[in-house]
Amino acid sequence: MSDSSFTNLRTILAGSQMLFVAFGALVLMPLLTGLNPSVALFTAGIGTLLFHAVTKNSVPVFLASSFVFIAPITYSTQTWGVSATMGALFAAGVVYMLLALLVKIKGSGFLHRIMPPVVTGPVIMVIGLGLAPIAVNMAMGKTGDGAIELFPYQDAMIVSMIALVTTLLVATLAKGVFRLVPILAGVLVGYIAASTMGMVDLTKVAEAPVLAMPEFVTPEFNLAAILFMLPVAIAPAIEHVGDVLAIGNVTGKNYLKKPGLHRTLLGDGIATSAASMFGGPPNTTYSEVTGAVMLTKAFNPKIMIWASIFAILLAFVSKFGVLLQTIPAPVMGGILILLFGSIASVGLNTLVKARVDMSEQRNLVIVSTTLVFGIGGMAIGNGDLNLQGVSLCGLVAIVLNLVLPMSEPVADDLHEEQAVVEDMVSHGKS
Repeated sequence: MSDSSFTNLRTILAGSQMLFVAFGALVLMPLLTGLNPSVALFTAGIGTLLFHAVTKNSVPVFLASSFVFIAPITYSTQTWGVSATMGALFAAGVVYMLLALLVKIKGSGFLHRIMPPVVTGPVIMVIGLGLAPIAVNMAMGKTGDGAIELFPYQDAMIVSMIALVTTLLVATLAKGVFRLVPILAGVLVGYIAASTMGMVDLTKVAEAPVLAMPEFVTPEFNLAAILFMLPVAIAPAIEHVGDVLAIGNVTGKNYLKKPGLHRTLLGDGIATSAASMFGGPPNTTYSEVTGAVMLTKAFNPKIMIWASIFAILLAFVSKFGVLLQTIPAPVMGGILILLFGSIASVGLNTLVKARVDMSEQRNLVIVSTTLVFGIGGMAIGNGDLNLQGVSLCGLVAIVLNLVLPMSEPVADDLHEEQAVVEDMVSHGKS
């Protein structure tokens, strides 16, 4: 085998490894929101390819299902239906594109001015803590809203705790690439435990064809759903900035300048809007894959192209997609206890590492109001036209930050975000 052939083979294998790392979170999000995991695989692949086309194949990242949108998608599908939700998510992608235009015009410091850590920290905490009841209900054998008991409490607790313990042990004790797949490990071990207790029904898997077209959904545009979803795009936009800083820290390149934050944001937005055209969840850059890049030193962006191709091909394996839908609620619930708690902890860490002074009354007001609005379930508006959850919290935090007087001018750069990212990356290397 020639050197070029060997290099190509290594690139292809590395691509399959990156999909392996992202896989657990990628399929878990659509399963939680009632979307099709096969469609999510397809749109993750398509979204990543579009991102790399926009950024000229220069940033080694993989895009897939965003957990920020779990609660908003769940509420939107129950209120307006899946098609209207897809139309709203298309609009959320357009928000990314508009932010990309503003960043190109005003510079990357523009995002820091409207969304500094005092804003993004509590909003991220609300995302994690707001989802906590879903995790606990599922772990106890109920539906996410707790309305229906799916499995006996005792059986559900045994399975969910097995899944939870497996996930946390892999996250803390595993070495190498295996440390990056705690969700996948939790799903596998939890699924086996659930099978032994009679919780898994494989009838639909046996009946499904081996290969089939994923069940795509076309979007419809409903104004109420769109207005509800638009503010949700704020949180993942700033998450995107952190991911771009992180991958730049890992590879030693400044992606804020080349290809530019405006291009990466544009790529993320196009990927999210494109996903909605097929019925897939919004896309976001995956920190798990960034961790794998750091571990393996696989800096070649072509690796992510191969990961995308594998995701698209896997989407057409119908039996596999149906098998994913047989994962019992207690298995997912056990994993989500750790996952949602981790999201909340990231928000808290954002405040700590950015040294947000909570003794300053202005900061205390922003964080306190945002947390209580989000966790308390505050809703503003009547009927279909209302704001709640992440949508409301994001807007409230931004408005308070803009109108409340500051003790000193806000820096026109991303140095606070960079400090948070450098700390996270340094801990990831240890």
